Amino acid sequence: MLKPYLEAGKFVTTHGVMGELKAYPYCDGPEFLCGFKRFYLSPQGGSPLVVESARVQKNVTLIKLQGVDSLEAARGYVNRMFYISRADVKLPQGRYFVQDIIGCQVKDADTDQLYGQVIEVTSNGPQDIYSVKTPDGRVVLFPAVEAFLVKTDVEAGLITVRPIEGMFTDAD
Repeated sequence: MLKPYLEAGKFVTTHGVMGELKAYPYCDGPEFLCGFKRFYLSPQGGSPLVVESARVQKNVTLIKLQGVDSLEAARGYVNRMFYISRADVKLPQGRYFVQDIIGCQVKDADTDQLYGQVIEVTSNGPQDIYSVKTPDGRVVLFPAVEAFLVKTDVEAGLITVRPIEGMFTDAD
């Protein structure tokens, strides 16, 4: 089952004296956070934090929360993780949350061989790289590109691939 609330970032410090917070994004970038009207402080949701305004500053998002009108009030949020509701996001076709990819099993489209489980997703710019932990404990880097990805079914926890020869075999 997919988590209803996803880690979106962390409030890292205050900004100014009017209650703004600097938020480090755990998503595609600081711009992504600007599209939300509410955040949550718990992975279970709870009472929403209403966003009055949000804007990008370099690699962070400056966020003004409703009712947080002073430096002192903002300090209470520093070093706190915040979450978004999955219901508040409409991803484009073929795009997935990293948190949904992690933990997926990776299987061969032609042989049904299980290659392992995605343990990390990193990005080198043009495409994501999946770190796949194989059953024998090795970690294989897999480029998440259309040429190799056959199907991604995050609800089933399965990524079906067609890798190049030798990608998952041990090179002794």
